[in-house]
Amino acid sequence: MASTEKNSSTTAVALANPWAVVPPMGNLDAYITAVNQLPMLTLEEEQRYARELRDDDNLDSAGRLVLSHLRLVVAISRQYLGYGLPHGDLIQEGNIGLMKAVKRFDPDRGVRLVSYAMHWIKAEIHEYILRNWRLVKVATTKAQRKLFFNLRSMKQDLRAEDAESGEAVSQTLTAEQVESVAEQLSVKPAEVREMEKRLSGGDILLDPTPVAGDDDHTFGPISWLSRDSDEPTAMIESAQRNMLATEGVANALETLDERSRRIVTERWLNVRDDGSGGMTLHELGGEYGVSAERIRQIEAAAMKKMRRALAEYA
Repeated sequence: MASTEKNSSTTAVALANPWAVVPPMGNLDAYITAVNQLPMLTLEEEQRYARELRDDDNLDSAGRLVLSHLRLVVAISRQYLGYGLPHGDLIQEGNIGLMKAVKRFDPDRGVRLVSYAMHWIKAEIHEYILRNWRLVKVATTKAQRKLFFNLRSMKQDLRAEDAESGEAVSQTLTAEQVESVAEQLSVKPAEVREMEKRLSGGDILLDPTPVAGDDDHTFGPISWLSRDSDEPTAMIESAQRNMLATEGVANALETLDERSRRIVTERWLNVRDDGSGGMTLHELGGEYGVSAERIRQIEAAAMKKMRRALAEYA
């Protein structure tokens, strides 16, 4: 009795304000329970709301059409739980497809919204799965997409038939089964074998994972990937930089007069015994009997000349 009163109360609230029934956030089970309590629309109500949306852009009517079909999205999304993606995300993507269907629905075509919306809901869920199921996309052409969403269930049916007939159940399709699947899906047998191979391959963690009992050693395929510095272009650039830093600089120094060469060498190339760097402007000025500013001017002119020589050498 209490349950009947609760359902009646929920239905009354849904009719008055359907948005108040569906919780905006929270537990997925609570959401599914709530949408299953929403009242279904009759044919007359569905057509009336659809015409109000089409002719008057009535968003409240659009909301009633969407909410009355949320249970359809939940039911369809359950068919795709085998791909390891969150059920809540599948429902969310399906809801996007439902809203697209409601926006494009024409009540004068003599088709119920539930039949029209199924295509849009599945299309959005398919796109979500293909975007997120694996890092490397496994279905890019129309034929591959058809195989992707049908091959797994067909393999399960074939295995069940083998088990019932007492035959050994194989993890891979036999030649006869490949031909049968290819004929049913209107694709080439080679495409069936390729998709089966790609679906059966497990994802591999690239990042190193600690070896059991040894925290100091890690293992992972990424350890064998080449470094950025091993890329051919980077190696050529590195070799060119090394050449400029050795032969190029030596060649540029040869273009300077003796005093300029010594100033640059003492300022930038020689290091004191204590590792504190080269001579200061004042020290060089005292040695040559000129001001520190004059040494700075000679150094600047020498560096400018060396840059030109390095550019020509490169």
